[in-house]
Amino acid sequence: MVRFLFRFAASVALAVAVIFAVIDSARSIAASRLVFTPLGQSWLDASPDTLGAVKSFAEQRLWSPLWDPAMVTVLLAPGFAVFLVLALLLHLAGHRPTRRIGRLAIGE
Repeated sequence: MVRFLFRFAASVALAVAVIFAVIDSARSIAASRLVFTPLGQSWLDASPDTLGAVKSFAEQRLWSPLWDPAMVTVLLAPGFAVFLVLALLLHLAGHRPTRRIGRLAIGE
C-alpha cells in the first residue's frame, strides 16, 4: 500500500513537472529566448498567502537555517526541475525491486 502511495505521488509530481515544462516552453516561444520560471515565482503567483505561511512556519517552528539556504535554493530552481527530481525520488522510493533466484531473474 505504501509503495502504491509513493508511485501515485510520483505520477502526480511528474504531471506537475510536465505542466511547468509546457508553461515554460510557451513562455520561451513567446519571448524568443529560453525562459525558466522559478518555483518560488510560480508559487507566489498562485498563492502568496501559503508561501508566507510556510516561510513563517519554517522560520519559527522548524530549524531557522532550513528556510534560508535550503528552501530559498529550491524556490529559485526552475519549477519543472524541482518536480522532476521529486518524481524521480518518489518513484525510486516506491519501486519494487526485482526478485532474483540464483542467476535467473523472475519477470525478465
